[in-house]
Amino acid sequence: MTSGSIRSIMLLGSAFAGTMLAAPALAQQTAADAPEAGVAEIIVTATKSSQNLQDVPISIQAISNAKLDQLQVQAFDDYVRFLPSVTYQTAGPGSAKIYFRGVSSGENANHSTSQPTVGIYLDEQPVTTITGPIDLHIYDMQRVEALAGPQGTLYGSSSLAGTLRLITSKPDASKFSAGVDLEINNVQDGAWGGVAEAFINAPLGEGIAVRAVGWYDKDAGFIDNVLQTRTFPTSGVKATTAPYVKDNYNDVETIGGRIALGIDLNDEWTITPMVMGQKQTIHGFFGQETAAKRPMPKRTVAQYNPEFGRDDWWQASLTVEGKIGNWDLVYSGGYMKRSQPYDSDYSDYAYFYDALYGSGAFIYDNAGKVISPNQYIKSRPKFSRQSHELRISSPQSEPLRVIAGLFYQRQVNNIEENYIIDNIADSITVPGTASNIWLTRQDRTDRDYAAFGEVSYDVTDKLTLTGGARVYRYDNSLIGFFGYSAGYSSRTGVSQCFAPAVVSGTPCTNLDRETKKTDWLAKANATYKIDDDKLVYFTFSQGFRPGGINRRGGLAPYQPDKLDNFELGFKTSWADNMVRFNGAIYQENWNNIQFSALGENGLTVVTNAGDARIRGVEFDLTLAPTPGLTLSAGGSYNDAKLVTNFCAFANAARNCATPGPGGQANSILAPEGTRLPDTARFKGNALARYEFDIGSLTAHMQGAVVYEGDRVGDLRTATRQIVGDFPAYTTVDLTFGVKKDSWTAELYATNLFDSNGITSRSVQCGETVCGDPSGVTASGGIFYQYVIRPRTIGLKVGTRF
Repeated sequence: MTSGSIRSIMLLGSAFAGTMLAAPALAQQTAADAPEAGVAEIIVTATKSSQNLQDVPISIQAISNAKLDQLQVQAFDDYVRFLPSVTYQTAGPGSAKIYFRGVSSGENANHSTSQPTVGIYLDEQPVTTITGPIDLHIYDMQRVEALAGPQGTLYGSSSLAGTLRLITSKPDASKFSAGVDLEINNVQDGAWGGVAEAFINAPLGEGIAVRAVGWYDKDAGFIDNVLQTRTFPTSGVKATTAPYVKDNYNDVETIGGRIALGIDLNDEWTITPMVMGQKQTIHGFFGQETAAKRPMPKRTVAQYNPEFGRDDWWQASLTVEGKIGNWDLVYSGGYMKRSQPYDSDYSDYAYFYDALYGSGAFIYDNAGKVISPNQYIKSRPKFSRQSHELRISSPQSEPLRVIAGLFYQRQVNNIEENYIIDNIADSITVPGTASNIWLTRQDRTDRDYAAFGEVSYDVTDKLTLTGGARVYRYDNSLIGFFGYSAGYSSRTGVSQCFAPAVVSGTPCTNLDRETKKTDWLAKANATYKIDDDKLVYFTFSQGFRPGGINRRGGLAPYQPDKLDNFELGFKTSWADNMVRFNGAIYQENWNNIQFSALGENGLTVVTNAGDARIRGVEFDLTLAPTPGLTLSAGGSYNDAKLVTNFCAFANAARNCATPGPGGQANSILAPEGTRLPDTARFKGNALARYEFDIGSLTAHMQGAVVYEGDRVGDLRTATRQIVGDFPAYTTVDLTFGVKKDSWTAELYATNLFDSNGITSRSVQCGETVCGDPSGVTASGGIFYQYVIRPRTIGLKVGTRF
């Protein structure tokens, strides 16, 4: 810890201690000016209509605009940790995998595998992408909504386990407003960062307004790339990280913005076109290295090739809202383009295959001389998606209410992965490339069609019944090339081509497959209102994830998986709304689990891993006992485990004694009762905020604690023994701020005690190779742990006009 960081913490602690001592007296002196007591109301649109959160009979957590600011939320990682039902893994910006209620198999998600289990929406438009959610900078947002449990009837595919909705602030024609916010921060053992943000809302005429938002965010790095050398056994060539040694080398620059028009055509029709975009420039690597026989300090790594990337995306969207008679009609459409070029190290793959199997003997130049097998990757994927939804709903004031709609989306991922070894012989170079030992260039297209509806009927003033269904069809295809040259392999690549090149930049075509299916989902709900402040509900709901293509020849397409949810919940307010207590208890049956893992040649394979059962409970409690004081806590407990054996070769009977294709011996990769990976049994958070006056200033103090329990590292028993598990960790955040007129200033510390919590882990090839379980190599197996951001201390100032 640097002396500067120590001084900063001491100053922050002194400010908190002094304020805590002074606060009670100051609060008594200014009670007349203090905020009103009571828990603030939040309006949500989770059920595709505007309702008070307390009236929505589903498990939903919402973080309002004010609370997003109070919690220092700027990116995906910041808000997800305050959602008890949600866990995540990430390997850096734009690569997150999100899970609700323990619905995770530990899959190795990439461009050619399963769609996510959680749907992401930006306003009305789905922005779920195959390779990870967009890492949108959070500023001038109305709220974040987290809908736990399958949302299949209203939200469709990729809402198997839940849905996250990011709701932007809309243009307001009634008034002018604007704001500017600036921040400077320092990361423990890292560098300095900063943020500049601004928005303007301007009426342009009667019923017309424009809202423009912009941001620049420099996230300081905190991972050091250190000096290391390694010798490739076959060639004797040494590799070194020397050209890439750098402290704090995983910094990120984010610049973006959005502009939206709100146009009231008349009293009944409104159109809202919006364009939003963001560019992230990503340096370095976000994992700390762990080697079985070579301990390394935390937040250090040894990478032998450049690590650099970008995540650029933009989306144009249009929402039209109006009435036909007294029925509400909504159309929402969006078109997104995303590009994620990345250069990454792949030296471990080359080293371990050489050390364990002597593969370096097959890497040579045109003179036949064995050369360094050092390998790196240049990824150049491009992604596009369009979506359209048209829905109509009857008046919400009537006892019988109907919502019905049509949905269509099309996602296209132009996959390009270049695995490069410099100066290799022409005979082992993939034709048409400069020095590729391997090439993946494929076009993946995922299409979804659906018709959906829900009907609600108030049987009495207290009892409401709801039924819903979604009929869907998916049609997914994958075409192109993957593999080696014919001179390097007779089993994978050019040697397996069956047609001329279809995808540009490929030597030929060795993959052209499609899978499609039509099916339906159901939902049923009964809600009983005890009184105006309390309700209980029971819900049965379903979610699904489409099947897809295995790109390795000979493997059948993987099948869709489905989740059945049985949930009993309650929403209550007490003591004149000074206490709000919500909760749910549930069982979820996850059938035909999609599981993806690295196979031969580091090629991901997707199988259906049997069935699982999740039993859990979640709650959130908010207290506002006196003006200015808010206390809240939330938590979830999940018991998630397999209820059938996970067989190496899946079959409908879930019988691992049944041989695989061609009579191959089957085996149990994980027995019945195995705990599902990635999700803690318990996750919880607690928050205390106190607002008071100091003279002419309005001040606040806030403390937040987040606990993440231990998590299983892998579903497969043998692999788990190699990779290990994720230990529990706790973070503490503190904030002190003041406000005068339109100006605010705030001093904060996140992760105050500098926890090195692990969110996920990766390896550059199969765990039984790069994990080196037999301990043959000098380093032992090498894994990378992705850790949370270290202690960060920052100062924010802002103004509103």
